[in-house]
Amino acid sequence: MVEYIGMKNLINAVKGSVGLRKGKILFGFEGNNSTELTWGALDDVVMGGVSESSFQIDRRGSEIGGPTGVFKGVVSTANNGGFTSIRTKNFSVPEDLSAYDGLELRLKGDGRRYKLIIRTSLNWDTVGYTASFDTVASQWQSIRLPFSSLRPIFRARTVSDAPPFDPTNVLMFSKFEYDGKLNPTFVEGAFELPLSSIRTYIKDPICPRFVHVGSAGVTRPDRPGLDLSKQPPAVRLNKELGFILTFKLKGEDLVRESGIPYAIIRPCALTEEPAGADLIFEQGDNITGKISREEIALICVAALDSPYACDKTFEVKSVIPFSEPFTVDPENPPPEKDYNIYFKTLKDGITGKELLEQSPVPV
Repeated sequence: MVEYIGMKNLINAVKGSVGLRKGKILFGFEGNNSTELTWGALDDVVMGGVSESSFQIDRRGSEIGGPTGVFKGVVSTANNGGFTSIRTKNFSVPEDLSAYDGLELRLKGDGRRYKLIIRTSLNWDTVGYTASFDTVASQWQSIRLPFSSLRPIFRARTVSDAPPFDPTNVLMFSKFEYDGKLNPTFVEGAFELPLSSIRTYIKDPICPRFVHVGSAGVTRPDRPGLDLSKQPPAVRLNKELGFILTFKLKGEDLVRESGIPYAIIRPCALTEEPAGADLIFEQGDNITGKISREEIALICVAALDSPYACDKTFEVKSVIPFSEPFTVDPENPPPEKDYNIYFKTLKDGITGKELLEQSPVPV
């Protein structure tokens, strides 16, 4: 049970800080779920202009006929104006987006250039971290804005000594760029920008953010047709051991379902032998054997930097049989392994549960 409850608690504890493969949605609509923010207009009327804008929810305006936000209005250069914008209220709790690489906007363009401004201070008139983006008229598109591309701006001027970045969101449409430059796509008149979502993203290639060491054999206690007498003790005695492998498998399922980029390593019997033996990587939960704890630690570290290990579940063992001890000559140690050679052989979606889910064949 601890393998399941403990994993559930651990995932809940780290989920917000290690990042999700699909990103964290900050605003938008997904199926029956929505993440809405309170938006308000901040237009050039604050400096005597006559432009005006609003942010509304169109319940059938998205690309699939569902709800979407719409930033719309009329922009005018009268009275030395020329911009419209909307902004959210300050978040009551600052968002920690450090696990991600940027923001992705899903929107329907109109051929104009817009700016996204992200603020890190609760103060009203302060530095905003800003990126411009161009849109394609009449097309739904995903705009990715890397955090590394954001420029610290204060009153349309770059700030070279700006403080660190911890965002809230502002979406602004303006004829002005930065440092006196003009927006090359600025046109007076009505505009409309449907915006269905703002979410974070992890840039490709995605590597595991969570590496879980499980156990070979987790799918075998309930596997139909398996000769348990030929299986390791933990498989044969799963019930007597408090269904330890059953709960290990449930813990694995929590990892796979969490949305966190992961790797699940299932070692065979662990030994205190040194690392360095040749290895066998398999999938489907069928192999038995032994492997060094030191080797598993090295595999875990390597998996964190390998996109080939991402979202894979696999078993691993040494080629050395149980009956033969493995030792290393300090004067002639084995070469360091490139674990990517093994990771590249792995396939998506293979866990060994496939055999548990097969329907019985009628006779």
